[in-house]
Amino acid sequence: MDDPRHPIRFSPDEIENLEDESAETSDAELTREELAWELAEVLEELTADELSELVAKNVPKDAHEFFKHYARAFSEGLPIEKSIRGRLPNLMLLGYLLRVLEERLLVDPEDSFDA
Repeated sequence: MDDPRHPIRFSPDEIENLEDESAETSDAELTREELAWELAEVLEELTADELSELVAKNVPKDAHEFFKHYARAFSEGLPIEKSIRGRLPNLMLLGYLLRVLEERLLVDPEDSFDA
């Protein structure tokens, strides 16, 4: 838990179990949809501090501002509730994190995502 480069941390036993599981399974790579669900499950388990750390280390600061301004401009004039409008930047941030994860895992961008 001391490595500041990795906001999502596992104990040595958990890592060993993960390595054993991956060695035992010869499944194909995750689909983009499966990857999205896995990310959602991981994010759900993070504390607010861990989530802030993950965002700070993976999302450029100017992207935060872009998401906020773009979401505001996008929702202007549309019949979108104020509470939802306020969450649009977070949705964009989640999409950005998913894309970063896909790129790091070298997911084939040609795969279609049918949600």
